[in-house]
Amino acid sequence: MAKVISTLFISADGVAEIDPDWHFPYFDENMGRAVTEDYDTADVLLIGRVTYDSFAGAWPEREAAGGEDAGFAKQLGDMRKVVVSRQPLTFTWRNSELVDGDLVEAVRALKADAGSKGILIPGSISVVQQLLAAGLVDELRLLVHPVAARKGRKLFDDGDTPYHLRVTATEVFPTGVLRVIYAPAEAPGKVGYADVRDQVPAGN
Repeated sequence: MAKVISTLFISADGVAEIDPDWHFPYFDENMGRAVTEDYDTADVLLIGRVTYDSFAGAWPEREAAGGEDAGFAKQLGDMRKVVVSRQPLTFTWRNSELVDGDLVEAVRALKADAGSKGILIPGSISVVQQLLAAGLVDELRLLVHPVAARKGRKLFDDGDTPYHLRVTATEVFPTGVLRVIYAPAEAPGKVGYADVRDQVPAGN
């Protein structure tokens, strides 16, 4: 079964709606390597309409221009792109299609596709939020920038049930960016103060 992997640039205070002013100063070869590793896990991009518009407005031109980023632009163009939108879209980028029907059911079908290597969700906060709620995200790959953005949309929305996660890998870049890979985890058993009292510092 194919994994669903969310990859996001995020601030220390949880803002995943990136601002170029706080994002690009931290982009270096380490972050580029991490992004490459993320994209190499998948052959399907699952993206929201806003992310699609951003990607389709830039990467085809970069591929055609033949610059240093043309190879990555071609990789994106060659990937199957499944776009989540409540409204019909006219696609200008090759290998693009609209989600057929309900998002959750469509993603379950993508995961079950034996021919799929993996499904990557770059950005697309609302898509990630819906799939987290449905328990369909297998990995969260976060590149945490050492900045408190203080404004912008956050990854985790308000809800009644916590998401419990386990860390599967971490890496600290010289820029201060922290790469953290999370996977879903079972909720821990109920613990109160009495259960941890023996761990509290004894004082001087």
